[in-house]
Amino acid sequence: MSAIITLSDADFAEHISGEQPILVDFWAEWCGPCRLVAPVLEAISVEHGDRLTIAKLNIDENPQTPASHDVMSIPTMILFQNGMERKRIVGARSKADMINQLSDWLSYPQTEGRGFFR
Repeated sequence: MSAIITLSDADFAEHISGEQPILVDFWAEWCGPCRLVAPVLEAISVEHGDRLTIAKLNIDENPQTPASHDVMSIPTMILFQNGMERKRIVGARSKADMINQLSDWLSYPQTEGRGFFR
């Protein structure tokens, strides 16, 4: 279980540089679809926090980072690993779709004779 962390322009690079994947939600208070995706990300954070960190970055309070990562609309969720963008998801999505989109980072390693487990 993991809590969603809040990022800023000042600490963004530090947080995305690790080996553990981090999904950054670029959002704003006034964005309706952003409010729809918030509980989905919260649920994923609770269920998969051991495999994936979820973070939020308010684009109104932190304009440099979205501009430097070509965020043109919100919500945009970008998955980073080792400082590199690995996946980009634009628009509000259902939990099932988000899990599907992130499956490569949420799957447990396959063990001989047991297949995948969650």
